[in-house]
Amino acid sequence: MAVADAPLLSVIVPVKDEETVIGAFVARVTQVLDTLPPLDGATPSWEILFIDDGSQDTTLAAIHAAHRGDSRIRALSLSRNFGKEAALSAGLDHARGAAVVPMDVDLQDPPEVIADMLLRWREGYDVVYGVRRNRMADSLPKRMTADLYYRAHNWLSSDKIPEHAGDFRLLDRKVVEVIKLMPERNRFMKGLFAWSGFRQTAVEYDRVPRSIGETKFNYWKLWTLAIDGITSASTVPLRVWSYLGAAIALMSLFYAVYLVLRTVFFGVDVAGYPSMMVATLFLGGVQLLSLGVLGEYVGRILVEVKHRPIYIVRETIGGD
Repeated sequence: MAVADAPLLSVIVPVKDEETVIGAFVARVTQVLDTLPPLDGATPSWEILFIDDGSQDTTLAAIHAAHRGDSRIRALSLSRNFGKEAALSAGLDHARGAAVVPMDVDLQDPPEVIADMLLRWREGYDVVYGVRRNRMADSLPKRMTADLYYRAHNWLSSDKIPEHAGDFRLLDRKVVEVIKLMPERNRFMKGLFAWSGFRQTAVEYDRVPRSIGETKFNYWKLWTLAIDGITSASTVPLRVWSYLGAAIALMSLFYAVYLVLRTVFFGVDVAGYPSMMVATLFLGGVQLLSLGVLGEYVGRILVEVKHRPIYIVRETIGGD
């Protein structure tokens, strides 16, 4: 497609095993996109770009059917499951719009908010991110852990991510081009969005419970994503162990001086077994934990130096 024919808006949608949701998503989102308010006197042109992240069901067939019904619906089918962050990267690499909106297929993020995002974009903002007014659609444990994660990430990292903002946002083309230049394999997209800078603003909305299909995320995947987010954005966890080691060494030195002085003035006594075991187990635990943190970073270094592709496209639907 020539540059002049490129759509104004690209909606990129990572999917995995979502055969029951594709039809409902396309029906609602196309209706919303077709009724967007005019910009510069014209109705915004658009495309929907699905990224099939290694689905094992008939998701790809459902996307083919949607494309036959509307050529503005395109898709990339990846050769296997690379994960949502890689799928989002694939979408950003292949989206053609002047503005790009990543969103989930579950319709928990209402597509009607896109109109507000476009208006703020026309006001001159380069990134317009959606912020949930509340997280009542999530379970209590998920709300608590999400709040804890945002606070921890923003305390540890200089790249602050907006609290309670997901991947649902509008990105100007120049922001997309900057993100496409980032070569890292361990990708945390919210962190990359924050790192890119530019003029950013928020649009608040109410997130609704999922009504079709089942979520593919679980607490283990969320924990892994949280670790990726912190280690990709900050080296503070490594620095903490340097400070902790120095503090323990200093306390040990003071304790050694105390033992020497006590022996000189009061004679030798028999050291207690419990205190020795507590000290040994404490120091052993600290060492193993610090090795674990170091191992997380070394493992990511190994992934980066391999320089393998972030994703592999198996099939393209609707041209590139």
